[in-house]
Amino acid sequence: MSGHSKWSTIKRKKGKADAERGKLFTKLIREITIAAKDGGGDAEANPRLRTALAAARAGNMPAANIERAIKKGTGELPGVTYEEVAYEGYGPGGVAFLIETTTDNRNRTTADIRHLLTKHGGSMGEVGSVAWLFERKGMMVLDKSAGEEDDVLMVALEAGAEDVSDDDDVWTITTPDTLLHTVADALTEAGMTPERVEIVRIATTTIELDRDNAGKVLKLAELIEDNDDVTRVSANFDLPDDLMAELAEAE
Repeated sequence: MSGHSKWSTIKRKKGKADAERGKLFTKLIREITIAAKDGGGDAEANPRLRTALAAARAGNMPAANIERAIKKGTGELPGVTYEEVAYEGYGPGGVAFLIETTTDNRNRTTADIRHLLTKHGGSMGEVGSVAWLFERKGMMVLDKSAGEEDDVLMVALEAGAEDVSDDDDVWTITTPDTLLHTVADALTEAGMTPERVEIVRIATTTIELDRDNAGKVLKLAELIEDNDDVTRVSANFDLPDDLMAELAEAE
């Protein structure tokens, strides 16, 4: 399993405090706004907007917030101008980080990311230094109560999914990025609606971390992800299953 998948499992098990909901909404609003700006406000004709809306609904964002974000993107309402900037770097143990951001101030964001990396045992990399280690994939999470394994496998794989993995109380489904919504729609039509649908970056090769570096990398990843400008953090680490279980259950 990739570092992204294991990291997602750890975050899901720990959960997010209600106090963090405002931070989550900030990130979701930015993604909806830029998706609507780039591809228009019609979600049926704009796959990126569909993905952003699915994430917003999964995060229980009010419909009014979603509508305002779309209108800001299409120019129907005034709003901040955002640009997308990706940063590449390294963390403890030589782990590669690909950090995607949506920012209204590139200088501020660059300084923030550089500070976090260098303060926590990492370094900023050159453009192209690590991006080649990751490929875009679709990923969705389906609660096991939604369907039996055979049913999920049949529907997901027939719709074009690449893999269905057992992650304790959920099924994690991986797809080509272009088939994310095809698979999600097929599952929904079969009465098995995913609770999260997103585009991710999956590492093609991973570094297995020892206990010391695992803690450092996870801490750095959390700090980077907590930055308001960061939309996605990908890292090419792997963990032994026993260590992952221990970290996932840690308070």
